[in-house]
Amino acid sequence: MQNDFIFTGLQSWDIPIGSNAIDIAKEMARHNRVLYVNSPLDMMTVLRNKPTPENKRRFSVIQKKSSPLRKINDTLWVLDLPFVIASVNGLPDGRIFDFINRRNNKKIFSYVKKIAAELGFSNPIHFIDNDIYRSFYAKEYLQPAISVYYRRDNLQPFPYWKKHVARLEPMLIEKSDVVVCNSPQLAGFAKRFNPASTDIGQGVDLSAYDASVAHPIPEKLQNIPAPRIGYIGDINSKRLDADLLYGLALSRPAYSFIMTGGEDELFRNHPLHELKNVHFTGSIPKIAVPKFMAALQVCLNPQLLNEITIGNYPRKVDEYLAMGKPVVATATETMQIFKEHTYLCNGLEEYQVAIDDALLSDSESHRKNRIQFAETHSWENNVSNIYQTLATFQKNQP
Repeated sequence: MQNDFIFTGLQSWDIPIGSNAIDIAKEMARHNRVLYVNSPLDMMTVLRNKPTPENKRRFSVIQKKSSPLRKINDTLWVLDLPFVIASVNGLPDGRIFDFINRRNNKKIFSYVKKIAAELGFSNPIHFIDNDIYRSFYAKEYLQPAISVYYRRDNLQPFPYWKKHVARLEPMLIEKSDVVVCNSPQLAGFAKRFNPASTDIGQGVDLSAYDASVAHPIPEKLQNIPAPRIGYIGDINSKRLDADLLYGLALSRPAYSFIMTGGEDELFRNHPLHELKNVHFTGSIPKIAVPKFMAALQVCLNPQLLNEITIGNYPRKVDEYLAMGKPVVATATETMQIFKEHTYLCNGLEEYQVAIDDALLSDSESHRKNRIQFAETHSWENNVSNIYQTLATFQKNQP
């Protein structure tokens, strides 16, 4: 049976990086009709007047230079809201914030409801992608058949969100009909406020990660000797353990450690840059990521253990495994999903042993098993889990 879905969330359709919500919307649109609503611009963003690739079209729509509604295909539309909403994040938490945020929500969802009706949407299911502020009153104003909150990140530790999220997110979880999460830890938190919360796992688009393709060694890595042990992604000190990496590189001078991605200030000024066997390549285009992975003998995910990372699902681990690579990573609750196919470590000594073993004992059968496991985490499987969760909810309704 075909359903109508409306998506609201934190990430614009036009962002250059991957997005769970966009991938889920695309997969759902294969068998349903989907309206993906880009988050509206707020007053502070407009006053700064700095269009980015992500919000350039939204500026154009507000200026009436572009149509608000885009048809991507016969079952998928993207909506840019043709108005500006009030900026609320800087307000003190409490009644003033709630009053203005409710007005924002009414403005957003009155318009969304009008466009959905024009498209002929009937009893839509609303999918909220971690959008705690701008979708907080959506259930009241949109009146969807089912309200789904998707908790894919713990936003509470981040400075931008701290003022209001600790109060609002539990309330949004409680009033949502269904809560779906992409890790056991995130689901465990949600279940405290809504028993209809479940871990649906994570989907990954692995179409570009084909281990059977022979890639030439990228130019940036050609003069770096093997074995090459590497990390590819955002090099961020809130998520990665710089001191662990320093200890590893210092203790294994015969190994080359490759860090590929943009660095934050802590990493740019870290003593890692003084070690001869550590190489920072800078950012690379997304299309080049499989080539860089192919040139590594071992892939790393050296996470810090904190509120941000403890429930984080690392999509990059699936990408590493899809390329058949041995993976050495910090042990977290979520990483237990990968325990049969990765080396999970606590501390420097375990990392040292794991990397040594990964280099010595890798085999073709290990590589095949990793690839097969990664392929189980497709978006098709992930969305199927969402459908099953929705079916269970509907079955239990009086």
